[in-house]
Amino acid sequence: MKTNRRVWLKQIGLGIVGASIPTLQVNAITNSILFQEQDNNNLPIILRSNENPYGPSPLALKAISNNIKLTNRYNWDIAPELIAELAKKNSVEENNILLGAGSTEILDLVAKYIAAEKSNYVIADPSYDYWTKTMDNLGVHKIKVALTADKKIDLSKMFDSINQDTKLIYICNPNNPTGTICERDQLVTLIKKTPRNVTILVDEAYLEYTKEKTLTELIKSIPNLIIVKTFSKIHGLAGARIGYAVADSSLLDTLRNLQSNTNNSVSVLSKLAAIASIKDDKFINDCYVLNENVRKFTITELTNLNIKCIPSGTNFLYFSLLNYPKDYFGNLEKNKIQGTRIYEEDGKWTRITIGTLDEMRRFVAALK
Repeated sequence: MKTNRRVWLKQIGLGIVGASIPTLQVNAITNSILFQEQDNNNLPIILRSNENPYGPSPLALKAISNNIKLTNRYNWDIAPELIAELAKKNSVEENNILLGAGSTEILDLVAKYIAAEKSNYVIADPSYDYWTKTMDNLGVHKIKVALTADKKIDLSKMFDSINQDTKLIYICNPNNPTGTICERDQLVTLIKKTPRNVTILVDEAYLEYTKEKTLTELIKSIPNLIIVKTFSKIHGLAGARIGYAVADSSLLDTLRNLQSNTNNSVSVLSKLAAIASIKDDKFINDCYVLNENVRKFTITELTNLNIKCIPSGTNFLYFSLLNYPKDYFGNLEKNKIQGTRIYEEDGKWTRITIGTLDEMRRFVAALK
């Protein structure tokens, strides 16, 4: 079975790993069949969950369609193949990788680990906090740290909020819902000076939408650091539910003890899709270029409507409805557009996912 998969990987051209991909012009990308706009005027536009409107990768789709026959078996040997690829990609050892059914499962394992003793955790406000429900319900105290005036995570105040009962500090970088990026030097400084008995959890779900370098190299010298990554965003595999953690092997052993089926809660097809997607550099680069240009278009249009936007390094925008005179959510509903909510009442800040150019044109038209 393993030999057959390796032959198949070569047949669909996965030997391209490591090839340099030149920057492509947007029109060249959109002329390809994969990225052509579809006539979906009667369908709802989903701009609420920061999904990739262009994904999954063609190679990931082939991995799924060509291997459905494998789903009658558990195929335990596929997880080690994926782990090997992820270790190579992140320049770490295989025992520094832990798979999960989306990064959500990894985050939940961390939550259970932290909730095992009375403690508190530090998190920016607002930030991605859906996963913290486990800790909240088990009595772990949440210390919320307000953002700076320009909607960035206040790393200095985050560090100053650590006390003798703190067991976790969570940093989503880039931050969700604001799209802001932490200054690398400042973030590294915080990580290095945080006490070793405090787990540092850095969520890099949206990092591929930036030119920032991952922090995974730090796990070799920082034993209390966990980097969480996902295939749900730029890889376009949100429904496949696959994510992973990169951390010191001893720390991951603690999380493995809390995972009932270590590295195998992810389906066979999802793992094969991830292996293929890792190696489709062209698709990832194309998605990055398209998102950059459509995001710039959207910012320009919102600014023309006197709507203040926060500079974003991601596939979503954070903006204020304070000066918007119309019924924003009513207009979205009338035009079959699914947005999110108000994250901060002071300034009426909300978020929107960057869809295709056609979707964002319809979004802007709905606001006029």
